[in-house]
Formats: sequence, structure tokens, C-alpha cells
Amino acid sequence: MDGFDAALRQLAETGERLALLDAREAEHFTAIAERLAELSSLVTGLGSAVRDQAAILAALQGLDEQVAVLTSRLAGLLPEDGDGETGFYQPSPAPRWWKLRGHGREQALERLTGWVEQVYRPGYGQLAAALGPCWAEHPLCLYALDIAAELWSVLYLQAARTPGVLSAQAEYQTRILPALAEQMLAETHRCGHAQHRATANGAAPGRRP
Repeated sequence: MDGFDAALRQLAETGERLALLDAREAEHFTAIAERLAELSSLVTGLGSAVRDQAAILAALQGLDEQVAVLTSRLAGLLPEDGDGETGFYQPSPAPRWWKLRGHGREQALERLTGWVEQVYRPGYGQLAAALGPCWAEHPLCLYALDIAAELWSVLYLQAARTPGVLSAQAEYQTRILPALAEQMLAETHRCGHAQHRATANGAAPGRRP
């Protein structure tokens, strides 16, 4: 009987060990199943990302050709001049006449004087003749001539002339420049400088030459 009892106890212990092993394996199986589920979700997400990337790459195909076409069209709108540069004048920053002093003012006046002497007086006849010699002393004239000079450069310093530019040149010639010239005439022929010149010449002040 003692041997039989010992065998029963051994069988019971073996059963308990097998039960523990089964429970442990069941836990491992559950953990593995959960991990596989996570990997499956990850793979699904990667598949969507890959499809999105493929769609983006498909959309980018031919983009270089589109850029080349747009560049060609832009070159047509902005033709090159003789030096191989785009013939499109960019207006310079507006001089701050109300605060310019010393060398800065001299530089701005020198640039404006160059346009007056090289373009305005030789090319615009009676309009330019109405400009008094004291124009540099009048802020109104400085503003007006700066506008006239920059707008002239925008309209005439181009490698090609389009119908729109031609129309703008006509408006500049017939409306804008005469209006500016009239303002400068009144400013420089009714001032103290004009009266001084008229007195020195023995003429009545304020008379248009």
C-alpha cells in the first residue's frame, strides 16, 4: 500500500505540474495572439501609407515638364534684353525727401537731375520748358519728378513693347505728365525764387515763359 500511495502522490504532483504548464502556455498563446493583432494593424497602416505615397509620386510625375512650360511662358512675358537679362524695369525705392539730408539728399537729387537733363528737358518740349530752375528747392517738384522719372523708366526701359505698355505710354504722354508739369509750373513760377528772377530781369513775376 505504501508503494501505491507514493505512486498516487507522484501522479498528483505530475498533474499539478502539467496544469501549471498548460496555464503558462495559455498565457503565452494569448500574448502572442495580441502581438500578432498589433502587427496586423501596423501592416494595414503601412499599406495605407504606401498607397498614399504612391498617389503623391503619381501626382509629381511630369511636374518638371510643367515647370519648364511655365518658365517658357514667363520668358515670353518678360523678354530678355541685349545683355541676356530680363527686360523688366523694377522701380527704385521712393526717396524720403521729408527726411533726406546731406549726402543722401545730394545723391537723390543727382539721380533726379540726370533724368531731367537727359530725358525730360530734351524730350518734352513745352512741358519741360515750364519747369522753373528752382525745382530742386520745392518738395512738390521733387515728388512729381520722381514719379515722372520712375514711371517713364517703367514704360520705356523694356526690351519689348506690348499693346498694354503702348496704351500706358499714351496715357503717360497725354494725361499724367501734363498734369504733373502743370503742378510744377504753378509751384516754380509763383514762388519767391520766381519773383526774384522777375525783378532781376525787369519782368512781371509769375508770368509763364
